[in-house]
Amino acid sequence: MEINAFADKVCEAVKKELGTDYRVEVQKVRKNNGVVHYGLLILSKGQNVAPTIYLDAFLEAYERGSTFGVLIRKMLDAYAAGAPDDNVDLEFFRSFEKVKDRICYRLTGRKGNEELLADVPYIEFLDLAICFYYAYQSERLGEGSILIHNSHMEMWDTCTAELLGLAQKNTPRLFPWTCCSMRDIMEGLAKDGAAEAPEGGFREEIPIKVLTNEKRTQGAICMLYPEVLAGLAEKAGSSFYILPSSVHEVILLADTGKGEAENFKNMIVEINETQVAPEEVLSDCLYYYDFAEKKVKIIF
Repeated sequence: MEINAFADKVCEAVKKELGTDYRVEVQKVRKNNGVVHYGLLILSKGQNVAPTIYLDAFLEAYERGSTFGVLIRKMLDAYAAGAPDDNVDLEFFRSFEKVKDRICYRLTGRKGNEELLADVPYIEFLDLAICFYYAYQSERLGEGSILIHNSHMEMWDTCTAELLGLAQKNTPRLFPWTCCSMRDIMEGLAKDGAAEAPEGGFREEIPIKVLTNEKRTQGAICMLYPEVLAGLAEKAGSSFYILPSSVHEVILLADTGKGEAENFKNMIVEINETQVAPEEVLSDCLYYYDFAEKKVKIIF
């Protein structure tokens, strides 16, 4: 079944189940790289905030044999668990003074995001775009982000340059960077049960560093944090290649002078096509941090 037909069927079933005291509708949610997900929105009378229930996984379960009624019940349980008890005051978002301490930035590819970028403030960086968002945190809603659109910038009477200045201070403060070796990551996965440790442990130091933030979310932006790349290059005493493994992190590989750039480029393309979710792909380009010039450039 096509996702749009499944979404319509779900919407009608939930409306019938909940009755007229609820507004139920399907929304198309545009993600990174033009990826569109179908989300179910349920609002009781007077309610202004509710969780979006994405339907892709439910469709997959339905096609694997789960009964439609069971899936509807799971969606309603998800709504009941995530919906706030009463309305959330969103008026604070109209005040620039109240939001400016949590304005942050992240990276996205320009190719494939043309429609999105037409509606948001951004700054070009290589083949990428630096976009801005409000990082919210509350006891009732948890943690999340609100993408800043041109309409927000007009409402706040601000400009892209001011957003950038705020983001350069706020993002490293709210999302500190971390750079781990591959061995550290594998040991962490083994400790969490997500990977099996080899007999005798991870003895060899794999010459790969992963740069991200402590949340491991939207961490590719860490390569723009002030002095991060310069400090890592100075510590290593060399330039290095930067592989954009996803929007969440980048991989750093020391330049050994062995002419490995073409292999790295092919690796990026293959991993993006086979291992990374389409909405999490950052770029197919291979980057390079030049220790002497203190800048990032595209190799190819």
